[in-house]
Amino acid sequence: MLDSMAFVIFLVVVALVFDFINGFHDSSNSISTIVSTRVLSPQYAVLWAAFFNFMAAFFIGTAVAHTVGKGIIHIEIVDNLVILSALSGAIIWNLITWYFGLPSSSSHALIGGLIGAGIAKAGTSTLVWSGIIKTTAFIVLSPAIGMFLGFFFMALSLNLNRGSNMARSDRLYRKLQFISSAVYSLGHGMNDAQKTIGIIAIVLYSKGLIDSSFNIPYWIIIMCYSVIALGTMFGGWRIVKTMGTKITKLKPIGGFSAEAGAACSIIGASIFGIPVSTTHTITGAIVGVGATKRLSAVRWGVAGNIIWAWILTIPISALMSSATYFIVSFFIY
Repeated sequence: MLDSMAFVIFLVVVALVFDFINGFHDSSNSISTIVSTRVLSPQYAVLWAAFFNFMAAFFIGTAVAHTVGKGIIHIEIVDNLVILSALSGAIIWNLITWYFGLPSSSSHALIGGLIGAGIAKAGTSTLVWSGIIKTTAFIVLSPAIGMFLGFFFMALSLNLNRGSNMARSDRLYRKLQFISSAVYSLGHGMNDAQKTIGIIAIVLYSKGLIDSSFNIPYWIIIMCYSVIALGTMFGGWRIVKTMGTKITKLKPIGGFSAEAGAACSIIGASIFGIPVSTTHTITGAIVGVGATKRLSAVRWGVAGNIIWAWILTIPISALMSSATYFIVSFFIY
């Protein structure tokens, strides 16, 4: 049964479910700043973000998909059960963190799922340490870069607007936020949709349906970008309040600065094929914006709870995927 073509189709569907949940879970990242500054209502904000999530399909290649497909565990050991277990661990953790309103990383949940399933099948020798180290390093680097860029854009914007009154500045940055949120949503689509593309490519590669050079058919790309955009459209409302108001209070100038900083970081990582967490990056950027006022403007207790979710994501999703592998294999074999 696990080797049948019907099961391959089932795995592609499960991967698309993960893709949808990724968009659903992470839509709060895309819209939290523009909603909290009241530039757009939530209903229009998710449509805006979803449109640019999809448009990202036409702006970048598949470097991140190749990292996920071949750079976490050795592709030779991958079978349908490994993929099913990896996706199960990632989906379960995403739903748990969504329920509790914690902006954790869908990307790192998937990476943890692959690691756990790979170890369950073939031990630690199956891990591609270069890819794992590059990915896990950005658990620290992506929020740090986001924080620096958020701080930089906010400080620059404040200096450029020293001679402007508050009302004029507010009108300007309300307009600029349309651009910054669009570019951020492009970056989100560029990085996150490619993770599902990489998973589906592994499934097809393991069945000889794509060639050894790992050339990914364009229909997979369009399908995955469409599904993540659909997930974004439905929106993960529980996390919006945490991201948009609990970390620090944002005005349009701050929303623009956070989105611009996060967008630069995510798009840069996507170009170099690094699967980063959009959640980590925008959170860091929001903290950086808050820190331009004073350190006490950042609610560090809330930020601390978010960081714990980040730290736990890879190991817990790995444990969940390992458990799934052993439970399913017990009943199947």
